[in-house]
Amino acid sequence: QVQLVESGGGLVQAGGSLRLACTVSGRTFTDYPMGWFRQAPGKEREFVAVINWGAGTTYYGDSVKGRFTISGDNAKNTLYLQMNSLKPEDTAVYYCAAHSSGSYYYQRSYGYWGQGTQVTVSS
Repeated sequence: QVQLVESGGGLVQAGGSLRLACTVSGRTFTDYPMGWFRQAPGKEREFVAVINWGAGTTYYGDSVKGRFTISGDNAKNTLYLQMNSLKPEDTAVYYCAAHSSGSYYYQRSYGYWGQGTQVTVSS
């Protein structure tokens, strides 16, 4: 059974940094692309970033491009999201997800999800 567990969320001031982690069990996490989404209160779940290990490519949502970096550690079977220059509008629950098929930008393309970790950015 595939399980994804996020960690690393918290409260940070605007301009600060956080690194989220997503530990994957039940599969080798580099077998398929892995992504991050986020959901703010009252809003739709939003694509943040994805990494395609086989192609060696990464893609980011426009709102985080240049500030966030997605990466992974094969030895630890862990996906990361380094978030720099955080803004209050980055406040959301962040989810990691394992891609199944289809466009990277839609949550319906991901078959497994973590429980989420809260990130709050104060102004």
